[in-house]
Amino acid sequence: MSKNNSRSRAKHLWKTIKYILKNPFTYIWILIFIIIGIATVVVYKSETQTESGIETMFDSVWFTLVAVFAAYFDYCVKSVPGRMSALLLLVFGMLLFSAVTGKLASYFTDLQMQKNKGLRKLRKMRGHFLLCGWRPGFEKILDSVLNSNPDITPDMIVLVNDAAEQIEQVRSQVRFKELNYVAGDFADEATLKRAQIENAERALVICDRSKSYSDLEIDSRTVLAVLTMENINPGIYIAAELIDAKFQKHLELAHCDEIILTQDYEHSLLATASSGMGYSNVIRALISDDADTGILVEDIPQSFIGKTYGEYEAHIEKTDPANGVLVGLLLNTGNFHQRRKDALREAQKNPDIKKIVDNLKKVKTLKSNKPVLTPPDDYVIQRNTKAIIVRG
Repeated sequence: MSKNNSRSRAKHLWKTIKYILKNPFTYIWILIFIIIGIATVVVYKSETQTESGIETMFDSVWFTLVAVFAAYFDYCVKSVPGRMSALLLLVFGMLLFSAVTGKLASYFTDLQMQKNKGLRKLRKMRGHFLLCGWRPGFEKILDSVLNSNPDITPDMIVLVNDAAEQIEQVRSQVRFKELNYVAGDFADEATLKRAQIENAERALVICDRSKSYSDLEIDSRTVLAVLTMENINPGIYIAAELIDAKFQKHLELAHCDEIILTQDYEHSLLATASSGMGYSNVIRALISDDADTGILVEDIPQSFIGKTYGEYEAHIEKTDPANGVLVGLLLNTGNFHQRRKDALREAQKNPDIKKIVDNLKKVKTLKSNKPVLTPPDDYVIQRNTKAIIVRG
């Protein structure tokens, strides 16, 4: 193995040397340094016989360094050959300085352009939010995400899609200028790793319209993206949007925590609006993107875990300053994949075989983020449960 490694290194080194030797600029640089070296020797030979102050080779080398890098003469040369050499040193020094500064400026400009186009790997991030995909009205989605999640700032959001031009327009706005962007296919592992998926806390995958994809392709890429994300980071919380409900089972098998069926919601909204009862206005008020009003999902204090729904409802009525109304519970919240792992671990620790089988059956039927509206007062609140509250 070590022999193979040394051979591959030798081959790589030889390829690098061949590339350098084929580059015409290599010979230009060699010629420049030869001319500078000759000029240094000429200054030494001609100025030691004058009163310029150059007495040793070290003085001549120092004179060259100052002339080339600072464009300044530390000694006043007297002889004609010395002055001609000094002029050459000054000219080549300016060329060297221009070349180096130009190369540095080009390098940093390149870095900035790659960053703006989303071609570079992001710096180390942790606990950030991934928004994958693009479609018309993307700015409204961003506004809604920021309004609904006060804990998320623009610099914590990473956009992952192939719509580079549209994202550039979005980031040109002041409120979105701190957004991070990674260009590429969000279903591709390499692209997700550039977005630091392994350290991300949450991800939202929307129906991607950045290219002329069919509805089938859009849903297939969504499923593939969720599978890839879960494989890299099992602890991430993923919400994904689907066009066709037939892909819902695939997302459930991929351990997607939240599935949004856009068309089904649209059809239901149209159906309720047709009744003439004003349902659509009620629903619009309930799903407001304001983080403080409408339907809210909130943490339940640890002291109420194991207590009844009625006890917690009475607590909310007494203590909620905004007069929120408790309407139900959300079960199995957080990362469902991790919840199921924990439940299986608990089941395996149980010495009773019958109870193990029962527990495994329960675990298999668990559903992530399952809402239970207005349960009976004696309903016992379990772990990983949150409260569903309507607040005006």
